[in-house]
Amino acid sequence: QVQLAESGGGLVQAGGSLRLSCGASGSTFMINRWGWFRQAPGKEREFVASILWSGGATSYADSVKGRFTISSDNDKMTVYLQMNSLNPDDTAIYFCFVDRGAYRAWGQGTQVTVSS
Repeated sequence: QVQLAESGGGLVQAGGSLRLSCGASGSTFMINRWGWFRQAPGKEREFVASILWSGGATSYADSVKGRFTISSDNDKMTVYLQMNSLNPDDTAIYFCFVDRGAYRAWGQGTQVTVSS
């Protein structure tokens, strides 16, 4: 099994930046892809960004393209989300995920709050 732990969330003003980290532990054998979802109060969890375990192809939600950058460091078993030009619509709990075949693991989430 894989355990995930997010960090780096906090309170930031609109236009500011945050960098989220997600560290993986346990078994990382045959992980295909990992990345981030987010969930705002009263809304469904939505996809944010993902990256291949190999660190190759990335994918982003349209709402964050050009502002967010996903990256990973397999030596540290960590995936990152650099978030720039934040706006209040980015306020949410951000969850890290890993996909291994049909299996998906989730972290506990880290709160990001963007004030106007």
